[in-house]
Amino acid sequence: MIRAISPMMDGAAPLLPETSAQSQQRDPAGAKKRPSATTVIPAVASAVVLLGLAALFLVYGFHDGGEGRAVSPGTVEVAASSSRGVVEGVSEKSTAPALRLGGGGAVREYAWTNAMLSWQRTAFHFQPPNNWMNDPNGPLYYKGWYHLFYQWNPDSAVWGNITWGHAVSRDLIHWLHLPLAMVPDHWYDINGVWTGSATQLRDGRIVMLYTGATEESVQVQNLAEPADPNDPLLRQWNKAEANPVLVPPPGIGLTDFRDPTTAWRSPADSAWRITIGSKNREHSGLALVYKTEDFLHYDLLPTLLHVVPGTGMWECVDLYPVSASPAVEVGLETSTAPGPGVKHVLKASLDDDKNDYYAIGIYDGEADTWTPDDADIDVGIGLRYDYGKFYASKTFYDPVGRRRVLWGWIGETDSERADILKGWASVQSIPRTVLMDTKTGSNLLQWPVVEVENLRMHGKSFDGLAVSPGSVVPLDIGKATQLDIEAVFEVDAAAAVVTEAGAATYSCGTGGGAVGRGWMGPFGLLVLADEELSERTAVFFYLVKGADGNLTTFFCQDELRSSKANDLVKRVYGSLVPVLNGENLSIRILVDHSIVESFAQGGRTCITSRVYPTRAIYESARIFLFNNATNVRVTAKSLKIWELNSAYIHPYVD
Repeated sequence: MIRAISPMMDGAAPLLPETSAQSQQRDPAGAKKRPSATTVIPAVASAVVLLGLAALFLVYGFHDGGEGRAVSPGTVEVAASSSRGVVEGVSEKSTAPALRLGGGGAVREYAWTNAMLSWQRTAFHFQPPNNWMNDPNGPLYYKGWYHLFYQWNPDSAVWGNITWGHAVSRDLIHWLHLPLAMVPDHWYDINGVWTGSATQLRDGRIVMLYTGATEESVQVQNLAEPADPNDPLLRQWNKAEANPVLVPPPGIGLTDFRDPTTAWRSPADSAWRITIGSKNREHSGLALVYKTEDFLHYDLLPTLLHVVPGTGMWECVDLYPVSASPAVEVGLETSTAPGPGVKHVLKASLDDDKNDYYAIGIYDGEADTWTPDDADIDVGIGLRYDYGKFYASKTFYDPVGRRRVLWGWIGETDSERADILKGWASVQSIPRTVLMDTKTGSNLLQWPVVEVENLRMHGKSFDGLAVSPGSVVPLDIGKATQLDIEAVFEVDAAAAVVTEAGAATYSCGTGGGAVGRGWMGPFGLLVLADEELSERTAVFFYLVKGADGNLTTFFCQDELRSSKANDLVKRVYGSLVPVLNGENLSIRILVDHSIVESFAQGGRTCITSRVYPTRAIYESARIFLFNNATNVRVTAKSLKIWELNSAYIHPYVD
């Protein structure tokens, strides 16, 4: 058993001292020597070193020096202040505006080394061989293969020249790259083959509807079908001669009409329905509904599927059924009719803030409208799939696994200059299964597909680790850049007797992150940390007791000290997470080089971060337990950590 090493002595500052987001370049450290044993061994002697380093930091701080061979800033020409995509009629595709906002108007350049940039490429998340990628498109299962299409720029690591990349897999993890599926080669999509969805008809036929940007940048909907339905790899696609099959209707802006959904059969007349996102002149987000028999001819229905004032343009709308019955813990086919035990999820990607919002409600198949169960958490004003970097998501029904699978685009939060230097930008999330949480009845559960567990190699268990207030516990696991972590925490119930001042106003974004100390938080794990803790990404819980005596639990992810680099967007993400009576606090974390995906309470709240360490890379990456609360004692009841293998994503070979 490891004893927690407290960095506090005689009232000295804690190991994670309270600082502001603006002081992120002066990362506190206070580190200790790592235990040398291969299993779990007490590390008492290291306390002296730990306290010594902490004391040195309090006096001198740390020197922020660079290591390795730097890439010359003069080799790359990029307009760091430029915006991408907005003029063309889609959401912002550059981090430059956010970097300008956080950096006082100028994008600062960090001296990245080749070693740092090479380390950032992921091992088991999907990404193309090189260049820019964004939205996942048309995922489906066909003749033994999972298919993923995606927005790709084959020429550059920045957005533009959008084509459809294509990959296939037997298990949603080990992907094989195929040739381009579709390119912008007609007047109706010459400015981009944008987001679309696949529908598999009952006779096995596949239709793909997608948005094209015309020569005049008008957004229109187009139809494509496999050239050879007998090819399980679907390597060739034919665009319909009738394209475009839909144009913006009256009252809809020419650049506010995009991203058709997977179609579903109406229970009213057995015809197909699709929905397309848009907005009105009052800046209300909305979803149009079309009826079709043949996917060539469409009727716009007189009622909107749904509209929410003030939410702006809805991109990448998704509508799908979920089981509301505890006895049916499987996904539902998209055309499942509404009725007892069935709810429908409506999701929209909000162009205004670049987040994916969802709500659970009732789809009326006769009126073709959807109504939220709770109007206070309607689409765009309530729950999100993910409270970090996650956008333009798309689900599909997997008939083999009888599950609903969710994909999400995980963009970069570094500078375009860095992306050009490394030669690529963006990854896809780990595919997640989606179920309704029948225990709360108010939210979804998202969880990595079970196939991820096939990547698990070496594992270690740490059970019953006590973490005292203000302490950090190192975990000796060996390599720490490709991990699957499952942790269950118990909190000393006696600590909940005091009502904390300011509890009603706490939030992850304004609470100081992992260094903002409270009575019952923060506590959790530090991943992608270096030995001295000058870099670390914190995944943590923060509990507060309100005036009504009830505990509220926040789940947060702190990137502020994830890297010494300064040309990054770093934030503290997170939100509330429901915790029912008798439940312990649980986290699952997937670490894959520059991406950290975290799931609390079985997936009730999820957070994804892109992080770019300069020191906590390769063999220097470490993991720690921490408790920066002032009074609560926390026990890691169960902690399991596996090193994950690479998915070895590569081109398909006949």
